[in-house]
Amino acid sequence: MSAEANYVPAEQAELKASWVPMIAIALGQMIMSFNVASLPVALGGMVKSFNVPPTTIATGIVAYGMLVAGFVMLGAKLNQRYGAARVFRAAVVLFCASQILMTFSPTAALMIAAQALCGASASVIVPSLVALIAENYKGRQQATAVGALGSARAAAGVLAFIIGGILGTYIGWRPVFGILIAASALVFLLSFRLKVDEGRPDVRIDAVGVVLAAAAIVLISFGFNNLNRWGLGFATANAPFSLLGLSPAPIFIVVGVVLGQAFLMWTRRRQETGRTPLLALEVIDSLQERAAVYAMFSVVALEAALNFTVPLYIQIVQGRTPIATAIAMMPFNLTVFFAAMLIVRLYDRLTPRQIGRYGFILCAIGLVWLAFVVRNDWSEWPVLLGLIVFGIGQGSLVTLVFNVLVTASPKELAGDVGALRGTTQNLASAVGTAVAGALLVGLLSTVAIARIAASPELTPELQAQVDLDNINFVSNDRLETVLAGTDATPEQVAEAVRVNTEARLRALKIGLLLMAGLALLTILPAGRLPGYRPGELPDDSLPQRRT
Repeated sequence: MSAEANYVPAEQAELKASWVPMIAIALGQMIMSFNVASLPVALGGMVKSFNVPPTTIATGIVAYGMLVAGFVMLGAKLNQRYGAARVFRAAVVLFCASQILMTFSPTAALMIAAQALCGASASVIVPSLVALIAENYKGRQQATAVGALGSARAAAGVLAFIIGGILGTYIGWRPVFGILIAASALVFLLSFRLKVDEGRPDVRIDAVGVVLAAAAIVLISFGFNNLNRWGLGFATANAPFSLLGLSPAPIFIVVGVVLGQAFLMWTRRRQETGRTPLLALEVIDSLQERAAVYAMFSVVALEAALNFTVPLYIQIVQGRTPIATAIAMMPFNLTVFFAAMLIVRLYDRLTPRQIGRYGFILCAIGLVWLAFVVRNDWSEWPVLLGLIVFGIGQGSLVTLVFNVLVTASPKELAGDVGALRGTTQNLASAVGTAVAGALLVGLLSTVAIARIAASPELTPELQAQVDLDNINFVSNDRLETVLAGTDATPEQVAEAVRVNTEARLRALKIGLLLMAGLALLTILPAGRLPGYRPGELPDDSLPQRRT
C-alpha cells in the first residue's frame, strides 16, 4: 500500500481525540462554579441556620474569591512544575474535603473556613483547566474545548439555581453542597483519562511574588468587604483598629493597590534578569490584552453584584423561598448560558471591539431598566426583560474576553493565561460581592435614617430603643418582631414598616443605577479590544505588544 493511501489529513487526525478528558475538565470547572453560584441561593437558609446577617454569608463568597485570586498564579506554577494532570487530581481531593466541611459546618465561621479551603483548591484547578485543554486537544478541537469551558461555567450556574432552589426549599441548604462531594469524587476518577504531563522541574517558584500578589489581593478584598462595617472614612466602633481615627478598610485597599504595583515591578525586574516570574507579563503586555482584563473584571464584578443583590432582596427582604430565587434568576442564567455558547457565531461578522462595546451597552440598558421597573415582585415581565437583556451582554462578554486572552498568547503561556483569568475573575467576584453588600447596606442606612428623622411618628424615645448604628436588610416580619420588644404603638409599627419597605426599594434602585454606571464606564477599555475579525490581519495602526 502506498504512502498516499495511508495519509490522513491533520485536521481529521485531530478529531480522533477522545472527548472523555474534556468531561473531566468541564466538570472541574462546573464544581467550582456550582459552589459559588449555590451560595446566594442558600443565603436565606444560612442566615437562619447560623443566626447571622446576610453580609456575613457574603464574607464566605468573598473568602472563596479572595483565596482563588490570591494564589492562582502560584497554582499555575505548580501545574507547570509538577504537571497539570497530577496537580489537578490533588486539588480535586482538597476540594472534596472542603465540601465535606461545608456540608456539615455548625457555625458561620467554619462555613467561611470551608469556602476559604475551597478557594485554595480552586486556585490550583483554575489554571490547570486551560493547560489541560492545551495538552489534550489541538486545532479545532481545542477551540471547541475552550468554548465548552465557558459554557460549563454558565451551565453550572443554571444547575445551582435549579437544584439549590428545590433542595433549599424542601430539604435544606446542606444537601446542595453534599452533591459536590459526590461530583468531585467523579471528577477525580475521570481525571485518570487525562494525558499525563511530566512537568518541568526547572520551573522555579517566585516566593516574593507569591507574597506580594497574595497580600495585595487579600488586603483589597478585605478592605472592600468591610467598608460598611469598619467605616468608609472614619473608623466605626466595629473596626478592629484605627489609624488617627481613620477606618482600616480604605487603608487596606490603598496598601493592596500599592502592593499590586510592587508585584508588577518585581515581576518585570525578575523577568529581565532571566529568572522565572510568577506571571509571564507577556499575557498583559499589549493594550488589547489589558483591555480584555479590564473588561473581564468589570463584567464579572457586575454579575457577582447582581447575583448577590437579587437573592438578598427575595429571600431576606421578602422572606420568600430559595426556589423563588431560582425561578426569578432562571431567565438571567439561561440567557447567560446560551449567549456564552452562541456569541462565537458572530465572530466572523463582528470584531471583538464591536462585541465588547455592544455587550456593555446591553448590560447598562438592562440595569437601568431594572432600576426603573423593579418593585416588590421579581417575576413581573418587565423585570424579567431587564434580567434577560443584562444576561445577553454578560454571557457574550465573558466568552469574548477569555477568547481574546487565549488567542493572543502562545501555547506555552496557557497556564499563565489561566492564572490571569482566575485572578481577574475571582478578585472581581470577591470585590463585586463585597461592594454590593457594602453599597446596599450603606444606601439603606442613609435612606432609612433620613426617613426616620422626617417621620413624626418615630419619636426619639422609640429610636433610642432600637440599634440604628447597625441597620441591615431585614424582612417586615423580622422588624415587627424587634419592635414588639419596645414601647412602639401599632401606628408606630406600621410607620416603621412603611419606612423599611421604601428605604429597601430606594437603596436597591440606586444600587442598580450605580452598577449601570460601571457598565457604561467599561465601554472605554472595551474600545481597546482587537478591531479585526479572525483570519484578518491586524490593523498596523493598532498598538501591538511591546518588545
